[in-house]
Amino acid sequence: MVLSRGWSLFLLGVGVWTWLIWPRFGLAIWNDPRAWSTGTVGEGAPTGFLWVHALLIAASLAIGTTVGVLGVRGWRAARRPSG
Repeated sequence: MVLSRGWSLFLLGVGVWTWLIWPRFGLAIWNDPRAWSTGTVGEGAPTGFLWVHALLIAASLAIGTTVGVLGVRGWRAARRPSG
């Protein structure tokens, strides 16, 4: 299967968007007092709030990376002459 250049560009855009948004969200979660048992950022043990969001962020970055790589591969394949 060969993706069109339009779909390849869309997938690449989704991958880039993922890497722009999720790390910023991770920083916001890290700085949230609910992420720490003492209520002070960076002190005490991490709570379930932090762990659940860290897992969500890691999964989203993995999926975004995969989608971006598929977009790049589709873009390159669409440029090759068929035959």
